[in-house]
Amino acid sequence: MLHREGDADGGHCGSRVHLPGSGQHPGGHQGSGPGGHRNSAPAYLLPTRGTVTPSLRGPISVWAQVAGALAEAGVGLEEITNRVSVVAKAMGTLGVSLASCSVPGSKPTFELSADEVELGLGIHGEAGVRRIKMATADKIVAIMLDHMTNSSNVSHVPVQSGSSVVLMVNNLGGLSFLELGIIADAAVRSLEGRGVKIARALVGTFMSALEMPGISLTLLLVDEPLLKLIDADTTASAWPNMAKVSVTGRTWIRAAPTEPLEAPDSTATGGTDSKQMVLVLERVCTTLLGLEEHLNALDRAAGDGDCGTTHSRAARAIQGWLKEGQPPASPAQLLSKLSLLLLEKMGGSSGALYGLFLTAAAQPLKAKTDLPAWSAAMDAGLEAMQKYGKAAPGDRTMLDSLWAAGQELQAWKSPGANLFQILTKAVKSAEAAAEATRNMEAGAGRASYISSARLDQPDPGAVAAAAILRAILEALQGQGA
Repeated sequence: MLHREGDADGGHCGSRVHLPGSGQHPGGHQGSGPGGHRNSAPAYLLPTRGTVTPSLRGPISVWAQVAGALAEAGVGLEEITNRVSVVAKAMGTLGVSLASCSVPGSKPTFELSADEVELGLGIHGEAGVRRIKMATADKIVAIMLDHMTNSSNVSHVPVQSGSSVVLMVNNLGGLSFLELGIIADAAVRSLEGRGVKIARALVGTFMSALEMPGISLTLLLVDEPLLKLIDADTTASAWPNMAKVSVTGRTWIRAAPTEPLEAPDSTATGGTDSKQMVLVLERVCTTLLGLEEHLNALDRAAGDGDCGTTHSRAARAIQGWLKEGQPPASPAQLLSKLSLLLLEKMGGSSGALYGLFLTAAAQPLKAKTDLPAWSAAMDAGLEAMQKYGKAAPGDRTMLDSLWAAGQELQAWKSPGANLFQILTKAVKSAEAAAEATRNMEAGAGRASYISSARLDQPDPGAVAAAAILRAILEALQGQGA
């Protein structure tokens, strides 16, 4: 049984039809169809349950678009009624949702467990034909299309390989545009995989059920004359301003560009240095994973509580990358690879800032990899982070820790500088700077929107940056570098 959101009263018995575009649809759900044609067909001429035999119907917005386009062309009312009746017989809709809607003044008509979805539910929250286990969007869409096109169902849509259809992905009220896009993508791929041509795809909120977290899929078999009616201009604001071209046959997924081959790096020494870098990265990853909950707790005071999660995501991405093979032996190439990895996988502002930092830091290391070059790399990274992140030392950000360390690492530029003595001082300075953010007033980042009276913990980004430097130091000391 498919839900009858195009019926006269949205799914219950009755013959009263309300044209969308004028606000609330009978029964409490919103109609958003094209009521903007100058000569829209009167509502009483649209098909009702008595004039259309199948129980499988689509949103009334489609009927109104066709009826309005015919009226605009001067077609008589009797012919409009007949032709819209034919359209209704060539159209079907099926809904699926994570929950019922909340009808004012009453409890939800059905409840689902966390791992279930309702298939074929009604527009007013009526229970559906069956419940299925939570699955991926691809699988849910496949189940819906199988049900809609199964010839054993009395009210199926006779879609088969070679058919041309209009696909409508309708938000039942509680989904985001991102989620609608995921469903639309799955529906397009599934239909094209069955040899069905998608002449048009309409994605949006055409008939909602309050805040119901679900979607309905509508399939309308079309030929060229009907397609012209679907494409007809209308002043209805809710009808999508879609391209009047077929979806099928267009290249709508582009392959990522191939990565250019890297030029040989004169600073690459291979072997021992590459293994050393692996051990350092592994130590950093272990440290960040161990700090996940602590960093999240610190971030909840001034942010959205995901600083630890973001850094753990970066750590797992690096671990996965290391399993794929040896990293580049060249420090410049290593930092460049890490920057791209963090930009793609880490997420949040931290991912962007670390990516910029590493990209800039890699540049001085292309020619030399001695201690002065590493000091210059730190300088370049800090400069990029300040330029693009718009933060300065003292603003209570991750930059505070890195800046403090960078000041100590200036000593690497002096002849005869000692690696571990200076790096140890840099790490201690970074840790002290991170702790000092506890008493700072935030000048950048999300924490700058929070009252300073509530900021009584150190900045999580600064703590994470200091922990990374500590992990690098300890990993190098363990190897006796």
